[in-house]
Amino acid sequence: MKRNIIFIAFIFLFAMGGCKKYTDLTPTGSLLVENAQDYYDLVSYPNRAYIISNFQYLVDDMWIKESNFIGVTPNLNTVHFSFNENIDRVSLIQSSNFYERAYVYINRWNTIISLVDGSKGDDRVKALAKAEAKVLRAFDHFLLVNVYAKAYNAATAATDGGICIMDKYDLEAQPVKSTVAQVYDFIQKDLDEALPLLQEKPADPYHPSLAFAWALKAKVHLFKKEIAQAKAACEKSLFYNNQIFDLVNYTTKQGGPSVTPIVAPNNPEVLSYMYIQGYNETNFGYTWLISPELRALFGTNDARFNMFFNTTSASFLDIGANAAYYSIAYTRFFYPTVGLKTTEVYLMQAECLAREGDFAGAMAVVNKLREKRILSGTILLPVPATMKETMDIIINERRKELFLGFNRFMDLKRLNTEPEYAKTVVRKYPIVNKTVPQQTYTLLPTSRLYIIPFPLNVLKKNPNLTLNTDEKLPF
Repeated sequence: MKRNIIFIAFIFLFAMGGCKKYTDLTPTGSLLVENAQDYYDLVSYPNRAYIISNFQYLVDDMWIKESNFIGVTPNLNTVHFSFNENIDRVSLIQSSNFYERAYVYINRWNTIISLVDGSKGDDRVKALAKAEAKVLRAFDHFLLVNVYAKAYNAATAATDGGICIMDKYDLEAQPVKSTVAQVYDFIQKDLDEALPLLQEKPADPYHPSLAFAWALKAKVHLFKKEIAQAKAACEKSLFYNNQIFDLVNYTTKQGGPSVTPIVAPNNPEVLSYMYIQGYNETNFGYTWLISPELRALFGTNDARFNMFFNTTSASFLDIGANAAYYSIAYTRFFYPTVGLKTTEVYLMQAECLAREGDFAGAMAVVNKLREKRILSGTILLPVPATMKETMDIIINERRKELFLGFNRFMDLKRLNTEPEYAKTVVRKYPIVNKTVPQQTYTLLPTSRLYIIPFPLNVLKKNPNLTLNTDEKLPF
């Protein structure tokens, strides 16, 4: 039987079309993978990154410096920041790091799933490696379907165009696009098959734990509005890890990041270590600004803002616009933006309780988080009288707790399917520059902009892949 040769460069080959199958020759500098432990080790992939530059400005939480917009040749950032639906974006997305890397990772997980059973070694290790790979495969498919397709809607998911499901290792595949419902079914199947085999405390933080897998399952159910199942999954995740990092104590007694660094992977509330652009995660904050709206939402006594954001540097900000940027180096504090953490699980639990009508229970969860985040003033919020008021509090807490990554983009999409929570995003811009007239830009809940076109290089390679928007192909 042929040996399975896996080498570090394979992740780059996965992104290319027409690659040859593995051979029995081990390339120079390669890593030979031939036993179960090797495959298990392959699951651990530090520095896994999801660059969101194709859709970072399609939210109410992000902002752009005026010199990077005014007088600039139209590009994807300016089109999205101005919510411009008059331009077909396909030609502007020649390639996508987010799309390509997600499928690179999926092919890595598929390699493990497809080949580990034929390796030498302990069957229990093989089963664990396969289970962990399925969890990460589910995660990557979840990201892809929530960026490149409509938000899940039970009434239309069976016919809404989704993404290509990759369920096996095949470098030469040209898969057919599945529906949104089929993708969610695939994700849930992977999670359900994996959960009985996972560990509470894996070998290192880059292996998925039981707490992470249950949190992901909760998120999938929540996005499908399967509230009872989502709440139960939240409870399971919090059983394995319910820690909230106390930013109030960190600020007032430990001196904050300048005195007591908390670097990845030393933040106990983090369930999965992955990044926007790599281990030096927060360096992007110098160019990715939060909006005046989000800054105002934080107020003046929130440790999440006071500790981490700068509002005074004219090098990165338009002074007077009331925007802000994340200014703490990754060597001083790791604040996760694209993975999962316990605080998101708490907020999902609160949302489930609110949707079930338990407003007091929902606010008890929210206030448990706020006790670790709010420095002074009104820390514990009262119980609202209605579901809408309770949900608005939870949604705003999600904005403050899950800033900078892709969570707000996905939240807007899923909430826009519900008239009570749908939001028309309004942006007045510019604020400081007086040489050009200020304009009002509007992003409707039904905007096609929320569905990102597949990158042009992928569309050209796979004729089975069709757009999920009404935008036109340039070929």
